This record gives sequence, structure tokens and C-alpha cells, in this order.
Amino acid sequence: MLIFTTREVIMNFKVKKLINDKGDNYIFPFLWLHGEEEDVLRRYMQAIDENNIKAVCIESRPHPDYCGPKWWQDMDVILDEAKKLNMKVWILDDSHFPTGYANGAMAGQPDERCRQSICCRIYECAGGEKLRVEKEELLHPEPFQPSYIENYMIDQIVSRVFDDDKLLGIVAVRIDEDKNGFANEPYRIDLSDKVRDDTLTWEAPEGEWRIYALHLSRNLGFHRNYINMMDKESCKVLIDAVYEPHYAHYKEEFGKTIAGFFSDEPELGNGHLYEQGNVFGLKGDFPWSLELEEVLRKQYGDELIFKLPLLWEEEADDDKKAEVRYSYMNSVTRLVEEDFSFQIGIWCRGHGVQYVGHVIEDNNQHARTGSSLGHYYRGLAGQDMAGIDDIGGQVLPQGEELDKNDGIFDRRIGEFYHYMLGKLANSAAAIEPLKKGNSMCEIFGAYGWSEGLRLEKYLLDHFLVRGINHYVPHAYSAKAYPDPDCPPHFYADGNNPQHRHFGKLMAYTNRVCELISGGRHIAPVAVLYHGEGEWTGTCMYSHKVGHVLADAQIDYDYIPQDVFDQVEGFKTVVTKGLLKVNTQEYKTVIVPNVQYITKAFAEYTVKMVKNGIEVLFVDGLPKGICNVENASESAELISRIQTCPVVKLNETVRILKNNNCADITIEPADNRIRYYHYVHQDGSSVYLFVNEGSKPYQGFVKFNDAPGGYIYNAWDNCLEEAVFNGSELSVYIEPYKSLILVMDSSIEDLNEVKDFVRQPVTMTGEKLAFAGEWKRSLCRSIDYPNFRDEKIIRIPDHLAEEEPEFSGFVRYENNFIAEAGKKTIIEITDAHEGVEIFVNGQSFDIQIVPDYLFDITAAIKDGDNMLVIEVATTPEREMAKVPNAFMQIVEATGYTGITGDINIYQG
Repeated sequence: MLIFTTREVIMNFKVKKLINDKGDNYIFPFLWLHGEEEDVLRRYMQAIDENNIKAVCIESRPHPDYCGPKWWQDMDVILDEAKKLNMKVWILDDSHFPTGYANGAMAGQPDERCRQSICCRIYECAGGEKLRVEKEELLHPEPFQPSYIENYMIDQIVSRVFDDDKLLGIVAVRIDEDKNGFANEPYRIDLSDKVRDDTLTWEAPEGEWRIYALHLSRNLGFHRNYINMMDKESCKVLIDAVYEPHYAHYKEEFGKTIAGFFSDEPELGNGHLYEQGNVFGLKGDFPWSLELEEVLRKQYGDELIFKLPLLWEEEADDDKKAEVRYSYMNSVTRLVEEDFSFQIGIWCRGHGVQYVGHVIEDNNQHARTGSSLGHYYRGLAGQDMAGIDDIGGQVLPQGEELDKNDGIFDRRIGEFYHYMLGKLANSAAAIEPLKKGNSMCEIFGAYGWSEGLRLEKYLLDHFLVRGINHYVPHAYSAKAYPDPDCPPHFYADGNNPQHRHFGKLMAYTNRVCELISGGRHIAPVAVLYHGEGEWTGTCMYSHKVGHVLADAQIDYDYIPQDVFDQVEGFKTVVTKGLLKVNTQEYKTVIVPNVQYITKAFAEYTVKMVKNGIEVLFVDGLPKGICNVENASESAELISRIQTCPVVKLNETVRILKNNNCADITIEPADNRIRYYHYVHQDGSSVYLFVNEGSKPYQGFVKFNDAPGGYIYNAWDNCLEEAVFNGSELSVYIEPYKSLILVMDSSIEDLNEVKDFVRQPVTMTGEKLAFAGEWKRSLCRSIDYPNFRDEKIIRIPDHLAEEEPEFSGFVRYENNFIAEAGKKTIIEITDAHEGVEIFVNGQSFDIQIVPDYLFDITAAIKDGDNMLVIEVATTPEREMAKVPNAFMQIVEATGYTGITGDINIYQG
């Protein structure tokens, strides 16, 4: 067996930065402002800095005077303190959630700048029957009926009432099976000339007829006072109301202390608040604007009113539905991209700052209208990072296949959150040149007070191993503790016991982010993004493919069909055996089962196949092309891809491995080991491994590249030996912990950093006995270190049962006999949650996940030794008696203190 020590390889330039504590900052948490006093704001900025975080994003939503005198006063304080602490400041770009309220400026805008919807009222009648539609029904859609959550929130926002409802058109289409008007133009009638005095009167000719009344209205949707994302002048209102005033006040700080702006979940806004699943073919409204109408009329002319009913009609010809629905959504999302995303992004970059944020991605909403922007990639196209968020129980340990549908705030498709969410952002960051490999995740929010270090560590590792390299922790709240708004809150004015421990976690996160920034990741497979497929017909969600690949340690990117249409923008190139998109190189493209594809993708499929790139279609070939009206052209394009392999989903891994698309293999197999391969500009590689299972993994990793390198321990910021057997790396990966291998073919003397090379902490030697039973004492976080309530107890502790409302620090004390100079290890098998130990008064730092192992050799003296263990809980138990934001009491279920064994080994 060969042992490659750190002295045999070069020190990766990123690792050099880290071990010299010169790594960059990749974290900018929300700091919620409510109009607090100056000393509170400065204290919170200092607390964030103490947490090893060098930037902050000012969350304006709860502030009472956004862009008013008090806001500028508070911002003056924040910026002054940021400069003292060498911190950067980001600014959330609106006073109400979601982005688009424009700080209330839309209330004074003309009607044509405001949001608008198109909807359809459908009637049926047979030959000889008369249809009469009176004025009120003819000119207005069905009134908006608030949902229960909208009724709950209705006092938070005053919506305008508009008087410009209009009838866009009314048409009749014959729906007899053999004379369907959507397929046969003679069997359709424009009924506009049948309207007299705002009333429709019409007698149906022979046959079965369906009548479609198309209405435009600004009185639909919950956020009617918000900008229209498909209107350039409307979107400029947000710039004028928010961005420009900040620039006027702080021009000199732009690009210096002020780093940029954050858009939070901008939406198209049709339908109901937080609604999901608003796809075509269902009753409901869709977004509209004058610009959209102009685009569609340019394409369809007078035919438009006969095309639009196909957004709702399910019984029409599939090809015709697909073409119209694609055309509509393509136009909507292109306008969002240009009018909203790029307009703000260009303004920001022109003023020396960056533009970031995210849309609602939840359960595939990223490809829909309503609460999102219709297309993940286009909605964020103008931003400098590819953003996502994870809140409220979306990603969970062992939650890969846990689905729920228990109300508007408790829905989850486990497969989406675990196999698509993180990879969406990672993929966009890689394939879009503007983003330069930068991705971002808003994280931790609304998981509740029970969320602590253990879950936070899991969540961070989950997204780190999927390539996310910037984080916005949610949140620090400057409001007096306890603030019931979407906890947990870090620091909490000294009331969160895990404040110092959270700082250790943030230092770890910054280090890993440093290692996965500035280069590119290796993903041999491209999986087609399902957005366009869902617009146009039935489709398999992309995460179905992602699931089987990730479980087999085959990395992938999700790519939209845009990469084949906008080849210059994405730097798309087909070479022998490789599809190149920006920095990425793919050997195989996988197409989840889909009815329709775009013309550009069909043409590039032919080109890829000719160049030896395998294009696999899962469960069948497409039926047609969605963006050509000519049926024969569609058929001809589809005929050219008939030779492409059609495979079963469960066959893809075997085929990919046979095609050398597996970057690594592990033995024994384990479907919960995740990896991420990142290549730096100097040619060195980093492999990040994470165990998302519930049991430790011990085995081997085999690499395609020549092995060699060292382990970088990102928690302790040190180097460890990497043990290879030929081309295989021996690994032991515990749940909640990561393993980072740094590989480099060069050689450099590492004597200059020998103090940072250490042996892993392992349990060896003789097990020692403690002197007697344990003494336990308690203190609240705010009272630390004034412990009270001393008591003799046995381990494991049952503190949660004894003190069900206690949150804070738990101290355990005992003595043991040992010999100085001998290797001595403390093991704590389980605790909740953050652990710091002191031996003879010397601290051995902090650990936050089991097994908790401490090498205490340096503090051991001959004879009697004093051990003190301090465990920091979450605030959950003391908060259980405080109603949440919905005035509910949430039962505390978490453990407290040391719930495992304490062992000590020497030898």
C-alpha cells in the first residue's frame, strides 16, 4: 500500500490561502431591520463579524420607512460599521415581499404600467341553440376570489381596483370529432361582430360548438400593485423607486462597501399567492402585457384570437396546442428576461455593483407562471449569480423520497429538492458566461427554532457537494428576542446558545466555498431541462434522471434548450465526442421523456450524433417540434433523430458507465454518497465527498485520473495524509461530515506549512475510567457563563425530560487519571448539539456533529485531570411556550445535552 504524504505534492494555491487565513468571504446573511436604535444595529453587525462572516444583506421587508429618513439613518449606521469591520453590504431591493412592489410606487403609475392577466370563459352550445351573454359577463372575467392565505394576509397590502377590463376577443370553434375547428379552419367563427351594445347574441349553426371569451383584466392576482415583469417601463419603476435613491445617497460606496442588490422571489403574479401547479389546460388566468400582445400579434396577426384558447383547451390537436403554448411561454419568458432581469442587471453592473437573487423554484414552479417567472434560466439571466433558496423543511436528511401535500406551506417533492434544486443553480452558474461560475443559496429560513447546528451542517454540505459557492443564511433579526418571524434567528441578541458554534460553521463554509470557486466542475453528462417540455405537453421531470445518476456517483448539469438556440451567448460548440457549453464539456446528453422539443435542439441532436456524442432519449422519442407550425417540417426534423437510442431510465447508469461517463466509482456501492469534482485554474483538482446516509461509509474511491494528493480538513483548517492503494483512495465518511481530496501532479516542499499537517483523530489505546458520576449544571445563553442548578447525574443524560422548557448551555464535569505525554482522545457519541470541551482549563475548540472526537494530549498531566464539557442547545425548548407567527404553539421534540456515551482513550 502506498501512502502519499502531503510533502510529495504541491500545495494547491487555494489551500495555501486557507491555511494562512486569507480565504475570501462567500456568505452574506439577511439582517432584518425594523427601525432599531443605533447601538442595536452596530451590535448585530459585530455579531455577524464574530461569526466569521464578512458581508451582510440588509433585509428591508419589516422596516417601517424603507427609502425614507429612518431608512437612510439606519443605512448610514450599517455602512459605517461595515467599513470599520471591513465588511460588504448587499441590499434587498424592495419594502414588501416579493420583489416587484417598487416600494409602493406602482400606486401612482398609469394603468397600462400595472400587471394584467388574460383569462378565458368557456361556453358550449349545439346547432340551433342561442347563446346570449350580457354586458357584465361579456366584458369582465369571473371575479377574483381570495384564497384562505390571501384572506389572512389581505390587511398587509391595499390592492388597486381597475376599470379597464376588456374583451380581447370571442370565438366559436366546432368541436365535433370529425370537424374540429382547431384542426380545420372552416369550422371556427369570430363572434366579435355579433356583439351589440356590449351584449353577445348568437345562434349556433349545425354541430357542437365551444365558445371562448378572452378577457383582459388587472383585477386578478393578489399583487396588483406590483410591476408588470413583461413591461420595460413598469420594471423601470422599481429601478427609479429603489435603486436610484440608493445610488443618490451612497454613490461613493457603490462597488466598495456596497456589493449589490438582491431580488427576492420576483413573480409574474397571475393566479393565487404561493399557488403551485398552474400549468396549461386548467382554469385560471395567465400573465399579459401590451408588449406581449405586440409580440404575439406580430407572429399570428388576426389568427391570435383563435390561437389563444389553446392555452386552456385540452381536447384540441396536440401539435397545435404545443406550438401555441410554446410561443406564448417563449414570449413571456423572453420579455421577463429582457424587461426585468437584464434591465436591472445592466443597471447594477453599470453602477459598479452586482445583481443577485432567486425565484420560487418549489416543486418545479421554476418553469411556471404565477409565483415564479416561467423559466429558471431566463428569469435569472441578468443576474451575476445563479440563485435558489431552501427554506422550511424542503431539504431534509434522508428526505430524498419523502413527498408531502399537506397544505400550501407543507408540500414537497423530495426528489426535486434533493436531485434538482441545488443542481439547477450549479448548472446555470457553469453554463452562463455572465455568472462566472457563481451560484447562491438562501438557506436555513423557516425551519423553526428546532433547527440547529446538526441540521445546518447537513444542509450546507448538501448544497456544497452540489457546487453552490455562496450562501445567504436566513436570518439575523435585530428585533427584540423572541421574534416569531420565520425562525431560527442567529445570535438573537445573545439568546441563541449556538452563536459561537455557528461562527465555526460559517468558517468551514467559507473554506469549502473557496475551494469550489474560480474554476470549473466536471460533469460528464448533460440532462435536458424539462421547462419547455412541460409548457408544451407531457414530460418526465428532469430530476427523475438526476436521481439515478446522483445515486450512482455520475455528475450532471441541467441544460435548457436555449443553449442550442443561443449558441454565441452560451458559447456552445460541438466537437469530436464533446458538447461544450461555456466552461462545461459533456460526453452524453440525456433527454427525459418529452412530447415536444425545439427546432434548434432537434438540429443540434443530429449534429451531436454525427460527432460521436451520444444523445439518449428516455422512454421514447419526441412526437414533434414545438416551434414550427408546418407539420411536414416537424415530421422531417423528428425523422432525422430516429436513430438515437431510446433507453429505459434504469438502463442509463449502465450505458453511461460503458461510455466512460463515470468520473469515479466507489466500492462498495452506496446510493447516498455524493461527490463534486472541481478543477482550478492551475490544473489541480478538488474532490468533495459527503455521506447523506444515516450510517458511516467505509470503502474505496477509484479515479479516472492518476491518484495522488492530500486530504484537506476544512473544519480544522489542516492537512491530512491521503491513503491510496493503487488507483483507489481509502475513505471513511461519517454522516454530517465531509471529506476533501486535493489532487495535483506537481511537487513542492511543504515544510513551510508543516504545522498544518496532522494525523486524523482516531480512537486507539486503553479506555480510561472516570472518577465517578457526572456533575451537571445549566445556564441560559444570555447568562453564560453563570451556571446554576448543579446536580449529580448519569450519562446518557435525560435533561429534555427533566427540564422540558430549558434551552441554553449544559455543563458536565468529571475527573480522570492519566499519564502526561501519551495520546489521549475524548469521544462523545451523541450530543445536542454544539460541544466544547476543557481539560484542566484548556479549551479544545468546538465540534457540532457526532461522533465528537477531541485529541486532548496537549493538556494531559500526570495523575488527576479535570474534564469540563459544555453543550449548546437550540432555543427550541424555551421557545415552545411562545406562539409562532401564526399564533400557534409548536411542541418541542428535540433532545438536550449529552444523549450518548462519553469515552476516553489513552495509549
